[in-house]
Amino acid sequence: MLIYGLSTCAVCQRARKELEAAGHTVAFRDVRAEPLSEAELSELIVEFGDRLVDRTTNDYRALSDWLKNSEAEDQIAAKPKVMARPVIRNGDALHLGWDDTVKAALIPA
Repeated sequence: MLIYGLSTCAVCQRARKELEAAGHTVAFRDVRAEPLSEAELSELIVEFGDRLVDRTTNDYRALSDWLKNSEAEDQIAAKPKVMARPVIRNGDALHLGWDDTVKAALIPA
């Protein structure tokens, strides 16, 4: 299992901790320190579309108008912190966020 996120993201840390406590082996990738490749980003865009960009953050608000009107992959490539997180890869399945639906899919009751 692989979590894409930020090392400073509390939700990413909580997801990792809960998954490890449930017995999963979890690798973590900080997308700021190790940006997504074009192919990886394209795969996530196909799966999640515009939901992959968190438009509620100060980082998103700080983007130029040109970038705000650009495609999601351009926004994330320019400023990885605007990516909604965590993105969790479990084999071929991808999950966005750490809500009850994602928890139920990844941690058996």
